[in-house]
Amino acid sequence: MSSKALFLLAFLSLSAVSLRHALADNEQDPGLVMNFYKDTCPQAEDIIKEQVKLLYKRHKNTAFSWLRNIFHDCAVQSCDASLLLDSTRRTLSEKETDRSFGLRNFRYLDTIKEAVERECPGVVSCADILVLSARDGIVSLGGPHIPLKTGRRDGRKSRADVVEQYLPDHNESISVVLERFSTMGIDTPGLVALLGAHSVGRTHCVKLVHRLYPEVDPALNPDHVEHMLYKCPDAIPDPKAVQYVRNDRGTPMVLDNNYYRNILDNKGLLIVDHQLATDKRTKPYVKKMAKSQAYFFKEFAKAITKLSENNPLTGTKGEIRKQCNAANKHH
Repeated sequence: MSSKALFLLAFLSLSAVSLRHALADNEQDPGLVMNFYKDTCPQAEDIIKEQVKLLYKRHKNTAFSWLRNIFHDCAVQSCDASLLLDSTRRTLSEKETDRSFGLRNFRYLDTIKEAVERECPGVVSCADILVLSARDGIVSLGGPHIPLKTGRRDGRKSRADVVEQYLPDHNESISVVLERFSTMGIDTPGLVALLGAHSVGRTHCVKLVHRLYPEVDPALNPDHVEHMLYKCPDAIPDPKAVQYVRNDRGTPMVLDNNYYRNILDNKGLLIVDHQLATDKRTKPYVKKMAKSQAYFFKEFAKAITKLSENNPLTGTKGEIRKQCNAANKHH
């Protein structure tokens, strides 16, 4: 056999081995796919949906929490439920960082996890439960149903030390906010749509008193200032007093495009809301979403999908936590 033929034979054998390895890796790690649990836990998504409905009936504000969770978890390096880990002797929980102020209702995610575990122990990750509860919570709030892929696995460590590098603060410039989101592949209309989540829930006085005291921010609509001062009567609010202003007084429990009309009318509570309505890069999309709820929902669905697929752990990376607030113990 000629050396050329031998070389070709060796090359083909190597290619076949590489292909076999690639296929094996792919079987082990299909990445994120629709209906990942169809064989291993076919009831998983229905159980999560049912639990979200039940919990929402009992505690309406759970839906706001689920919506915030997907943002606070997935925007920080990876969509891996690191947000849910409690502090340990060695590490601080992301839940206890300044950026997570006001996040709550984590116990209800544990309730959903327990219901899923009863059906299929050790199969469904907390990261997928976090993402799917956000998806179903959005529907509870009157938002669109967004088909989301599953197959995420759970991280083993808190990312508290890097939270501030990834999560923009409400006082950051719009340039910083746009840049942080673009690193996740979320474009300008996507960012404008994601901030539409401010159409539900509430803002704690701690986060907005700097716009009221010692001087009222002249950019605020005077009609709205009266209500804000009534709700936040102290320049230094007692953080334990839970003083807050509803983000949208008109439809506070509905995810809708009212938020965009409000911010164009200078009724945005946070600096970032005001900037969104005035910056030349974002204002055209704000106006478009104020006019069309369908457009808002379309861009919102795209952005939530991108967020939910940010750098997940799949295949054999990470683990499936037994409890969402603690990494599994490895003996």
